Amino acid sequence: MSPDTVLVTGGAGFIGSHIVDKLINEGHRVRVIDNLSTGRTENLKHLENNPNLEFIKGDLKNEKDTEEAVKGVNTVFHFAANPEVRVSTTNPRTHFEENVVTTFNLLEAMRKLGGVREIVFASSSSVYGEPEEIPVGEEAPVRPVSVYGASKAACENLIHAYSRLYGIKAVILRYANIIGPRLRHGVIYDLLMKLGKNTSELEVLGDGTQVRSYVYIDDAVEATMLAWKNSTGNYEVYNVGNEDWITVNDIVKAILNELGLSNVKIIHKPILHGVGWPGDVKKITLRIDRLKALGFRLGIARSRPLN
Repeated sequence: MSPDTVLVTGGAGFIGSHIVDKLINEGHRVRVIDNLSTGRTENLKHLENNPNLEFIKGDLKNEKDTEEAVKGVNTVFHFAANPEVRVSTTNPRTHFEENVVTTFNLLEAMRKLGGVREIVFASSSSVYGEPEEIPVGEEAPVRPVSVYGASKAACENLIHAYSRLYGIKAVILRYANIIGPRLRHGVIYDLLMKLGKNTSELEVLGDGTQVRSYVYIDDAVEATMLAWKNSTGNYEVYNVGNEDWITVNDIVKAILNELGLSNVKIIHKPILHGVGWPGDVKKITLRIDRLKALGFRLGIARSRPLN
């Protein structure tokens, strides 16, 4: 493949597939590796005849698959991961293997084969845990309260070490809650699936006062590309979030209004200090000054948060 080939791990997933779309539209040749554990081939179906796309059904837990994917590329967008935060409470090994082990294998393949100049990593606001104040900036302590958040923090540290040791440029994106087409996890998806089964009552995990910030996928992709193209340091971290926030109760009201549903019995299921599950965070919003300094501005897509 050409020197302009970009590897997108997890490229059949929610954010990853939108990154693939953007890269293809900008004229890059893109290689995707995905084990399809959470990704879906349907997310790339519209590109199946595009000569600039190569798809590998492979697993980054497998060293041979990983090395095959890395050969001949100079940039890696690392979006492969298990995105289900609640898995942490029932099967924490999943996040270690799917997030940490895969990242280590990827970095090792990059080191051994050489030629890969940069990595763009999909991290998460969950690395902050329960911040002392919000909105939280990139300089805040990394103190995750879930195994998912801990796995993302571990990946960041691995990437930082490989960046320092081997000169690989790294851009870390700490995403807030990203929403839009192809989404198959998270609070909004969970609520919609429940309403699809029963419109008379709705179970809401937590007491409903949890605070979240949501970003439409178009804005998240724009932020990602902007950080990739404009970061000047060897290792840079950027929050990708919104400048407003919403409570889970407000999300419920908005969904019911959009669906034209009334008289729905709301059943809250809080634990601990009102969160929805062990490892859930009560309040998290992100400061995005660092991203705005690169020229980022939230677009019109912000007005379509529930589509």
